[in-house]
Amino acid sequence: MVVYLGQITMTLVSDDPSWWSWVIAWHISSCFVVAASVAVTYDWALTFGQEVELVWRQRWSLMTFLYLSVRYLGILFAVLNILINVTTILLSDARCWILYIAVNWMYVVVFPMLRVIMITRLHAMYQQSRKMLIFLVVIFLADTIFNVVVSAMSTRHTSGEEYILSGTYECATTYGDNTILLNSITWMFGTAWEVLVLFLAVWVAIKHFRELRQHSTGGIIEDCFMVLIKSHVFYFLSFVAVSSFNLMILSPAISVNPSGLYGILQILTVVQMFVLGPRLILGVREYNAKLVTDSDAATDMTSVAFQERVHISTGSGV
Repeated sequence: MVVYLGQITMTLVSDDPSWWSWVIAWHISSCFVVAASVAVTYDWALTFGQEVELVWRQRWSLMTFLYLSVRYLGILFAVLNILINVTTILLSDARCWILYIAVNWMYVVVFPMLRVIMITRLHAMYQQSRKMLIFLVVIFLADTIFNVVVSAMSTRHTSGEEYILSGTYECATTYGDNTILLNSITWMFGTAWEVLVLFLAVWVAIKHFRELRQHSTGGIIEDCFMVLIKSHVFYFLSFVAVSSFNLMILSPAISVNPSGLYGILQILTVVQMFVLGPRLILGVREYNAKLVTDSDAATDMTSVAFQERVHISTGSGV
């Protein structure tokens, strides 16, 4: 039996066995969502001591603002995802839609923050080159504007609907005609951006490594570049995984139940945005703190500052 409650809410209620495969898939997906929420909360608790020492007690800067914004938006993201996906929580159609919009715009807000971090890192690695900064900012603005426009269109052409199936509650979203295509394009552009940024980072790192070895120097600068590249590669790989799963879910060619893939996507998304994202800043600040406390390194180092600006007084510069 299928019945709709009300003419406006259009809540679907059904005990039809044909829905059971979806009920099971949604339940499995909700378990992944809870695991993802636990992961971001656990990482926050694990690094809170470092956060207090390396962020809260340091001079406030743009990177401080970005770190705290990404970190605590991640916790909010985890809470909203639980409300949307856990099958024991009943929501109205309106609340389903509001939560979907909130999560969707959280992507729009957080991804530019992460890209600003990457731009600042590359600006430092390219010895604060103005041309490189302008090049990256132009691409960044074009991509961000496109994402904002697509999200605005998605907001206008999507609707939320609550399904009550065999005693469980599922918050479903109905997309407009071109929404899926536009969302796929945003992920393609995002992947292209990450490939470009990784290429630029690796290229300048290799260039500096060669220069340092030719002059029989290295030490702090080489280690600093290794820290930057290592965190960058992990972040890049996680983004590619998230983008690939998003494109698989959005693709009409995928015939499997998307809820199974969606659960894995939730964990990958949380790790990429809210675990590895903040660690792009925290990892370099931790490295800087170790150098400062090392008396031998401190005598050789004039300044290693991470406001995502790594500047060491040497002949070649960073």
